[in-house]
Order: sequence, then C-alpha cells, then structure tokens
Amino acid sequence: MLNPIHLHTLRVCVRTGSFAEAARELGYTSSAVSQQMFQLERSVGAALFERSARSVRPTAVAERLAERSGAALGALSTLEREARAMVRGEAGTLRLASFATANARIVPTALAAVVARRPNSEVQLDEGEPDEVLDGVLEGTLDAAVVFDYDLDPRDWPVELHRAELLAEPFALAVAPEHRLGGCIGGTGTPELDLAHAAEETWICTRADTAGARSLARLAAEAGFTPRIVFRSNDYGVIRELVARQLGVAMLPALAWPDNGVRTLRLTGRQPYRRVLVLYRPHNTNPMLPLALDCLKNACAEFHWD
Repeated sequence: MLNPIHLHTLRVCVRTGSFAEAARELGYTSSAVSQQMFQLERSVGAALFERSARSVRPTAVAERLAERSGAALGALSTLEREARAMVRGEAGTLRLASFATANARIVPTALAAVVARRPNSEVQLDEGEPDEVLDGVLEGTLDAAVVFDYDLDPRDWPVELHRAELLAEPFALAVAPEHRLGGCIGGTGTPELDLAHAAEETWICTRADTAGARSLARLAAEAGFTPRIVFRSNDYGVIRELVARQLGVAMLPALAWPDNGVRTLRLTGRQPYRRVLVLYRPHNTNPMLPLALDCLKNACAEFHWD
C-alpha cells in the first residue's frame, strides 16, 4: 500500500521542483525527503525523478501520481479528522480560505454567522489566490475555498471539486473625482462611459500574469486600443490610492469599488464580470460545511449593484 505521507511529500516535490524546497516547506531535511522518494519509487516500481548533481525533474509517472493522489489524500484527511472528532468529542472545525477582497468584504459576515450558530466550533481562515488554495481543498486540509473567475479569462477547475457561484461582480472604470473622463459620461442615473474614451490614459493594473490583467487587455482590444500600463499591484487598496492620486485609471471589480475618494464609471455596451465561487469536495462530510456554504450565500445576497 502506498504511504500517504510519501504521496504528500511527492506532491510538494512535484510542485516545487526541488527536494530542498520541499524539505523547507514540510519541515524535513533534504535527505529525509530524498529517502521518502526512494521508498515511494520502490513501492511504485518505477523511477519518479530524473536526478542530477544540481536538480531533480519529475517523470511522467510522478506527475500523474501527484495529480491523482490529491483526492485520495483529501478523503484520508477527512477520515482522520472525523475519527479524532469522535474520540475527543470536538464540537466541529471549519477550515476556509479566500482571496483578499472577499476576505475584506464577504467572509467576515459569513464567519460571524457561523460562529453565532455554532458558538463551540473552531473556525479557521487562510488567504490566498485561487492557485494557492486549490491543493488544500483537494487534499482535505481545507473544507472550502472562495475563489474568483473572470468572464474574459475563464479557467477550468478540478473535476474532483464542486463549485457554486456566490456573486457576479460588474466592473467599472475607477478615476479620480476631478478626472477629465467625468465629462464623457452620457445619460442620467448610473454614470456610464465608453471605454474607448480611455484609450490614451495611463493605466494601473494587477500583475501581468493575472486574470485581471488579461481581462483588461481583452476588454481594451474590443474597444480598439492597447492599454499603457505603468503601475501594477495585486492589492486593490494600492490601486485605488494610485487612482486617487491621479496617477492613472483602473478597472475594478465591484467588491473593490471604493466608498469615497475615487469615482467609478460603469461601461456602456458589454459588461464584464468577475464571478465569486466557492469550491469544495463533494464527499466532504464535515457537518460545518453546509452551514458555511449557507452563510456565505447569505452574506453575498447583501450586495447589489444596479
């Protein structure tokens, strides 16, 4: 039988591409990691890494084994947690992760509702981008993760996970209150703007490798221009402050819209969205999970952008 500890170490080795980095992350020595991988290779009956003096490279067998073992490790982790709960009589534990904007606007309300209904429960929260938290859900160290997906840059989620949409955030152009684009607004009611009017602006955006940056590029292309991006940050608080200082304009999803100091203009024509989702394993039997999903849904129902 394959050793689950060895499988977990394998997943970290494949993800980091280094025995030394895996050792640092797991709290082992490099020799301990190497020994675990030799033992796993004997159990599998095949080489899992191409070793050289300076590096290791996972074989196709290692990559496949690492990919397929995630769900099994998740199920084992759930079983272990349930057994401990039965022995110790624990009231229940919820482990959740989410991205920064949702942690600021959605998750506190949801977790407060969970704690109010289960005052003896233990609630844990971590923060990370979608790619940083997916393994935790697959392996069972997280019960659920709140993530995002862009209409203009859709992605595929692991088939082992269920997903439920919580919220659809429209985008708006953020400008300083005195910015010239305020004069381009047409009609009455909610301010709207044709994005083509912003073709010559200096832009502020998330990092180039993000879905937000790719979405901006595609949205601008539809409007007939390539945005001149000068400032980049994955912190929407930083982006809003740069906009407020008249250093550029930015596209912001609704959860990141400011309360004051920056003006937001909705777009005419096509309206892009960032969708907030919750991912979880379908066979997770943690009784806290349905409660958490319900509280997240209720927290998101409070948001309206007409």
